[in-house]
Amino acid sequence: MKVSLSAQHIVKHYGGVVALADGNLTVQSGEVVALLGANGSGKSTLSKIITGVVSPNDGQIYLDDVPVSFASPQAAKRAGITAVYQELSLVPDMTVAENIWLGNEPLVGGIRVNRRKLIQQTEDLLQHFAGTFQPTLEPDVMVAGLPPDERQIVEILKALSKNPRLMILDEATASLGSQQVARLFELIEQWKARDMAIVFVSHRMDEIFRIADRATVLRSGYHVGDRQIAETNERELVSLMVESQANPHSIRVQATQADAPIRLQVEQLKTKTLRGVDLRVRDGELLGIGGLQGQGQTDLLLALFGAISYHGHVTLSGEPVKLNSPRDAMKRDVAYVPGDRGSEGLLLIRSILENLHLPSWKRYGLPLDMRAAYAAGERSADNLRLVRSSLDAPVNSLSGGNAQKVVIGKWLLRDPRLLLLNDPTKGIDVSTKGEFYELLARLCAQGTAILFYSSDDEELLGLCERVLVLHDGQISAELQGDTLDRTHLVAASMGFAQEGDIESD
Repeated sequence: MKVSLSAQHIVKHYGGVVALADGNLTVQSGEVVALLGANGSGKSTLSKIITGVVSPNDGQIYLDDVPVSFASPQAAKRAGITAVYQELSLVPDMTVAENIWLGNEPLVGGIRVNRRKLIQQTEDLLQHFAGTFQPTLEPDVMVAGLPPDERQIVEILKALSKNPRLMILDEATASLGSQQVARLFELIEQWKARDMAIVFVSHRMDEIFRIADRATVLRSGYHVGDRQIAETNERELVSLMVESQANPHSIRVQATQADAPIRLQVEQLKTKTLRGVDLRVRDGELLGIGGLQGQGQTDLLLALFGAISYHGHVTLSGEPVKLNSPRDAMKRDVAYVPGDRGSEGLLLIRSILENLHLPSWKRYGLPLDMRAAYAAGERSADNLRLVRSSLDAPVNSLSGGNAQKVVIGKWLLRDPRLLLLNDPTKGIDVSTKGEFYELLARLCAQGTAILFYSSDDEELLGLCERVLVLHDGQISAELQGDTLDRTHLVAASMGFAQEGDIESD
């Protein structure tokens, strides 16, 4: 059962983007190592390389001092390595039992699933979390109907069913309640006693100090240090995660007038993820939303676009509103730009023109005034500096950066007064980002209010005068002036926000 895993000098790049420049991690049997780092540090990439999800460009993994490489997750599982990721891998239209034992079902005669044994083994696994979930969580229940916490339990049990020697828990507590987290930590102590090795990734600093033995810190793709948990503190770990040279704010959007009208005011906004958010955005303001991914940023933007249900009070231009659908939001000049352009933002096989006018075709009457539509499309494309052969070309013929311009352009044609941006520059090149920043500056100068979530901390610090940091569905800090720097942003993202300086190395 004993295991020793060491990942040494791991390099991974995607085209010109370096996800890992020098990733290192060592973990032994009976040890919990916390893998720490801010957004973009390389934590998830290193985890996925260790578990065979992606292949490194350089570096070496050693398992029990023997050089290994895993061509697939199945290969890693055969070596005794499993993972529980923040993005769940469950199949919604299958039962709890079928998900847990998928690919490893007990068989009769080598060909037919032994249903009785499948159910019994699942019931045995569920006992690990007995008393922390509803009685309706049973082996034959469909996963699609489960709440997030119970799905996360099934995901953990799925990894445990492989009888691993090493388990990576990547934000595995994010969806769990306090009682479930306490039970998971009890299980981790039992697994340690049985010589399992555990890599623990969490955005909650208190959890790291409760369960980890040692911390490994990544920063901007580099391994920057290891610390014994008993010999360090939150302040030192945050300092390791922070760049010594912060972005000099060279692309800051111009200051908002203090007396500018309030475009959006939100009070005690609650969703399944959000636990009571208050904020206000003025005309011409670019308000940043920060924090580690998955802390409620997308819920906030979707609720304000009417795409998910919410409780709380929303006021637009001084008028209380209830946004029950995107149609309601659009009628009030609200627009939403998703980061995942492929699945949320575009009809990939349709033309650039069709995509640009997706929310606006009604403007051109019946029959459609195509001359006016083309003219408006050309003006928008020129304004966005869209590189295209023609507006009739399919939008999937564009580069990633130009495709994202179309996602933004289709809403700008409606002249929104409140623009909700959900990580809009993810996966686009530096040059296109620069053009996008210029566009944001022009929109703010025209009085557009913008609520801007980015997973790129430096982008937030460079663009925004004010940043609200979300942690566990609540605003953990409001950063502006002297506190608007990477040190305070990372600290608040980890739930460690307090007065006083935090030294960066």
